[in-house]
Amino acid sequence: MPETTAEIIERVGLIPVLRAKNPKQAHAVVQAMIAGGVTVVEVTMTVPGAIDLLKELKQKYGSQLLLGSGTVTTASEAQATINAGAEFVVSPSLHPEVINTTKTNGKLSIPGALTPTEIITAWRAGADYVKIFPCSAMGGASYLKSVLAPFPLLKLIPTGGVTLETAASFIQAGARALGVGSDLVNLAAIDAGHPETITETARAYLKVLADLRENSKSKQ
Repeated sequence: MPETTAEIIERVGLIPVLRAKNPKQAHAVVQAMIAGGVTVVEVTMTVPGAIDLLKELKQKYGSQLLLGSGTVTTASEAQATINAGAEFVVSPSLHPEVINTTKTNGKLSIPGALTPTEIITAWRAGADYVKIFPCSAMGGASYLKSVLAPFPLLKLIPTGGVTLETAASFIQAGARALGVGSDLVNLAAIDAGHPETITETARAYLKVLADLRENSKSKQ
């Protein structure tokens, strides 16, 4: 059986957040990440021509790349990105109509929330995962761990300030995957003509995650 969207996200362990300034930059970033083994990307609605970019990436990479849309705050945006090829829909905040549209289309819903009340509200509204944003501003991994203490069944994806240095601590705190921004999606590296910087960082993130899994297996 083919992997589900949730299985791919948890296996890769990363959702790189792409906020490119133009399509050319976006394509270069995606190519560099795939070269490093990261096959998931979230295209935010803040990218100029985001819908067209989703269509282009879908056409170019097909099932090789799991595409999602980000910064989605209305039902019509959610529908448009799903029509363009998004398999998961991410929001920085909680919008029940976005969750409903996403679920009606059989896609994976990742709304954003921060406080315990918002998080449990998002979960009960039908979220598959809840994006904890901005996580590092609230105390990072220790905040995530504190939230999961009363709600151990929640599937949380910390986003905002996640770095190579903090990645392991977030996973150890109970994160199902990590939303990663500029630490991996390094637009300056692309502009400087060094896509290999992104490829190397992608590999480094995957190694951190692989080492953690190996350690937890050996402890069982």
